[in-house]
Amino acid sequence: MNLDRTDRRILAALQSEGRISNVELAERVDLSESPCLRRVRALEEEGIIAAYRATLDQRRIGLTVTAFVQVQLEKHDDRKTRAFLDSVANEEHIVACHAMSGAYDYLLKVVARSMDHFSEIAMRGILRFPGVKDIESSFSLQTVKQDAPLPVES
Repeated sequence: MNLDRTDRRILAALQSEGRISNVELAERVDLSESPCLRRVRALEEEGIIAAYRATLDQRRIGLTVTAFVQVQLEKHDDRKTRAFLDSVANEEHIVACHAMSGAYDYLLKVVARSMDHFSEIAMRGILRFPGVKDIESSFSLQTVKQDAPLPVES
């Protein structure tokens, strides 16, 4: 799907204010309501708008520790890699996972209630996931920027 200037303006507005009404959105992007709604639905159908969700304050719900865990796998066996990725998907405290280039194979973002809780997740969980050879953890001291809107204006 080729995105024109209006589509990009719609995406920018929805990223910053996902609960905006169609009336307000149409006004903001200089469209009438029906064409605006059709464009939003087309962006949803194309998968460009992947989801709508609430962003929670991690600390206020008791998840005070954020760790970035670099994972090195033993060998790149398809079966073990799939089992590793299934384990990652099933651990709710792993909130992001990226396949990486470089010395480590995956980078995990893990949230936990405390250092003891993180230790349990790492030692009894991640280190025991299929195919894991080694992990190295770094802890976030302060969140400077997170979940920023994607740049859609060109």
